[in-house]
Amino acid sequence: MVAHSEGSDIVGLKTKPGKASVAEFLNAIEDKERRADAKKVSSMMRRATGSRPKLWGTGIVGFGSYHYRYASGREGDWMIVGFSPRKTNLTLYIMPGFKNFAGLMSKLGKYKTGKSCLYIKRLDDVDQKALEKLITESVKYIRKNYETM
Repeated sequence: MVAHSEGSDIVGLKTKPGKASVAEFLNAIEDKERRADAKKVSSMMRRATGSRPKLWGTGIVGFGSYHYRYASGREGDWMIVGFSPRKTNLTLYIMPGFKNFAGLMSKLGKYKTGKSCLYIKRLDDVDQKALEKLITESVKYIRKNYETM
């Protein structure tokens, strides 16, 4: 499975890692439960990647990066894994998508997916061990199949 499919617009190629403080961003989340969930997901992703988080754009916390290249020659860099604590859902960016992780997805619990997005209302709605394993396995997939930085 390709992490980026040509023509997909996961978030937009203009989104780049910046220098803003991830801790300040997370601490500014108004909803106490959403803030706690975001911090737990951040810890899971840090363990899976061994990378420090960076704020990509104004609202995505990303970990590590990899280089992708489409058949057309278009190429770029993107986070290996990341998340955004949006008002309605905690959105996790699982870059390989979910096709290769059917077993884990069946254990996960209550969620919705897009192409590479996992939407969770609350961490209590999912099996957190299965979620961390999904994050870890997706990171392994990207590292095996792409040039990572």
